[in-house]
Amino acid sequence: MMKITIKKKKLFSFLKESMTVKKFTLLNFIMVLSVSTFCSCDENTSTLGLFPEADGITSTYEVFQVHTRSIAMDSVLSTSTNNFIGSITDPETNTRITASFAAQFHSFESFSFPNRQQLFPIDPQLEIQPDHSKDPIGCDSIDVRLYFNDYYGEKNNPMKMEVYELDPHNTMSEDSTYYTNINLEQFLPSGAKPIATKMFTPEDYTLSDAERTSSKHIPNIHISLPKEYGTRIMNSYYEHPEYFADSYSFIHNVCPGLYFRLKSGNGTMVSVTVGTMNIHYKFFDSENADSVYAGWTRFAATPEVIQSTQFENQDVSELVNDETCTYLKTPAGICTEITLPVREIYATHSTDSVNKAQLTLTRYNRAQVEHQLGIPSSLLLVRKQNMYSFFEKHEVSDSQTSYTTTFNSTYNSYTFENLSRLISYCQHEKIYGMKQENLTETQWEAKYPDWNKVVVIPVNTSTNTSGYEVSVTHDISMNSIRLVGGSRTPINMQVIYSRFQ
Repeated sequence: MMKITIKKKKLFSFLKESMTVKKFTLLNFIMVLSVSTFCSCDENTSTLGLFPEADGITSTYEVFQVHTRSIAMDSVLSTSTNNFIGSITDPETNTRITASFAAQFHSFESFSFPNRQQLFPIDPQLEIQPDHSKDPIGCDSIDVRLYFNDYYGEKNNPMKMEVYELDPHNTMSEDSTYYTNINLEQFLPSGAKPIATKMFTPEDYTLSDAERTSSKHIPNIHISLPKEYGTRIMNSYYEHPEYFADSYSFIHNVCPGLYFRLKSGNGTMVSVTVGTMNIHYKFFDSENADSVYAGWTRFAATPEVIQSTQFENQDVSELVNDETCTYLKTPAGICTEITLPVREIYATHSTDSVNKAQLTLTRYNRAQVEHQLGIPSSLLLVRKQNMYSFFEKHEVSDSQTSYTTTFNSTYNSYTFENLSRLISYCQHEKIYGMKQENLTETQWEAKYPDWNKVVVIPVNTSTNTSGYEVSVTHDISMNSIRLVGGSRTPINMQVIYSRFQ
């Protein structure tokens, strides 16, 4: 630990004199420059950690060691509007990620099929009623399209999926919380068999070159379902149109949703942005009974209904136990735990104010390999005891018990500029708890071992037009990085105190 105490009005004379001392080291010089930076002309002293000179305050700068380690996250809250299907192996760490997903479909309040009398009979060879009121009706075809804007891996790598209908008597509930380690097969009927299978590649070679390169083309996986499935949905509408009045009625009475299960393949992961179920049929012109038209009706898997991806992360134990660094791997996978040196910070400064506590997490560069996983764009730092409830309660960072920051590509790092409020919060929580429970400091810390622990987790953040954070959700894209740290390599936290004269 190194320490410098400087009165603001003597700072620049101190710096001038120090330049003439032969033994003044480079590290001392850098530290003095850091203090001088915080003594800039900016009047917003709350962001600098220093008070105006007229207040007669002494500023003290110290550096503390911070210990970090990797911890496994077997799951995260599945709140993303994207779903994933596929399997990939991280070329850097040789860990495998597999994903399947389930989706329910949305019915609009104003939904309707054509009048039954207008529908073209499913079999024109059967007896046709003059008013078509009892004609046997059905769909010409039904399909699902899984639209995606992004994928990881080879564009021509073959993958195989199976499609199952979910159990209508055991539907996924909007009142429940689902994590990415969910076993989606619990929502299948006993002895369920797939209603469709599909071999797919991100590049759809069933289309012509002109179709694939058209500006109107949106990449998608096209899956044909049995006609009988679409016919059943259509007949449900004419028997019980009230079942289509809203999504809840539709899901619980007509279509509980579909499970898209990866059957085989490795090397491709597709990020599905939206799914649609499309029913195609023919109908008569209402004014000209001799004219027949082709029509279709779409049901969409949108944020209004439940979508849940199941991830399986394999072979991460070796990475978690690596003492030479820490990891951030998404989706779920691994996050980094940080033990804040709160006791050390206050050991000789019990009456001082912690005005600034800066922590930087530096990323290790990696060898360039094909199909490399990404770098998380944003991180959340949150108390370990809140790492799940933060997302379940849909909280945003409050700059006291939680903070967000973004990746700085210039310095290859993530910096949390000022954790002073968190440091103070942990210290006062401990002092209050010791008094309430009549415990010594050692006893209280042993009873609450996570009191000074935080975790950093990759996230996606959204802001409003004023720049205020309005949502923080788990980043479940394909990311993997190593950070400087681990039990063998403590990192540094820079702390500035203030003391009244």
